[in-house]
Amino acid sequence: MKTSVEPSGSRLDEKEKFGLKILGAIGLSHFMNDMLQSLIPAIYPLLKDSLALNFTQIGLITLTYQTTASLLQPAVGIYTDSHPQPYSLCFGMGSTLIGLLVLALAPGFTMLLVAVAMVGMGSSVFHPESSRVARMASGGKYGLAQSIFQVGGNAGTAMGPLLAALIVIRQGRQSIAWFALVALFAMIVLWKVGGWYKRRLAEEKKSDKGDGSVKRPVRNAIRPLMILLILIFSKFFYMASLNSYYIFYLISKFQLSVKSAQIHLFVFLAGVALGTILGGHAGDRFGRKRVILLSILGVAPFTLVLPYANLFWTGPLTFVIGLILSSAFPAILVYAQELFPGKVGMVSGMFFGMAFGMAGIGAAVLGKFADAQGIDAVYRICSFLPLLGLFAVFLPDVGRRVKQ
Repeated sequence: MKTSVEPSGSRLDEKEKFGLKILGAIGLSHFMNDMLQSLIPAIYPLLKDSLALNFTQIGLITLTYQTTASLLQPAVGIYTDSHPQPYSLCFGMGSTLIGLLVLALAPGFTMLLVAVAMVGMGSSVFHPESSRVARMASGGKYGLAQSIFQVGGNAGTAMGPLLAALIVIRQGRQSIAWFALVALFAMIVLWKVGGWYKRRLAEEKKSDKGDGSVKRPVRNAIRPLMILLILIFSKFFYMASLNSYYIFYLISKFQLSVKSAQIHLFVFLAGVALGTILGGHAGDRFGRKRVILLSILGVAPFTLVLPYANLFWTGPLTFVIGLILSSAFPAILVYAQELFPGKVGMVSGMFFGMAFGMAGIGAAVLGKFADAQGIDAVYRICSFLPLLGLFAVFLPDVGRRVKQ
């Protein structure tokens, strides 16, 4: 009788496939999470008209959501570095589910703030832990893994305005309650991911195996960290102008309908999704510093032209802006994780938190500015922000490229 021995390569292939399944699951969850969150800015015109809100109040809604997420994410990341919580992903999505139900039924401005704060709390738990799961399932291709994870979120963000145009604008704000079913499905997926995460933690504890990162003194990371924070400010402050006010810009400047403006927003966000997946792979292959520099500084010519473009060119320009600018974040995040080995949760929480925080502060400041100077002035001022990408020249080369 012959005994067949399965080659070790087959077992590795099986593990790699399972890692891809987990990346797919966490990317799908990110898609659902960010799709639900992007419903909030997509229905701003509806909220503005039905509750007689001004641009300052619109900015405060964004600030509440983004601040709730940004302040809690670093705390969640630091805590879970020492005390991993595999099933916290599921419970975080539960907070988003409750927030959606409150948003659908909120009678006034105060309850709207409560609703978006609940959604922000869900996000604060989801992003640091799911980013850790993506790194654990990466097989060493950290940039590509972060891109798969993040492109799910960006695709979801792009889908939100489209669904808002097709469903919420037609059926009314109460129809948001039906999207709670999406959150419920995401909770089921994340419960299964949590089970894999728990088993993986047990395996790593037995083998006492790290991720192969090179240890570096923390003092050497301070200057590049400051540069990364400047780049995060540049990227997400500019993105806030498009995520929160692009619809109003199109309506004001080109007299588009709300539905047409939301479709234009979808096109911009589709560019963001595509840029994210390309940026992570490019960072693995060509080096993260190069991708960061070309992404943020390279978008400047397009942002400088945008405020003076006609309607025909505005769509393609915003697509290209989303494509180029979004390619930076996977590279920035993995670059920062390599600056602080073993602190995946802290770094992910801090950078996702900074991203949300800058977007929230940007929305509030730009809302006040739009009330005072007009929506067109927002894009003329913000067009210079990508020039801060020059600071990326001073980043040291960190990490390793994945050989093809």
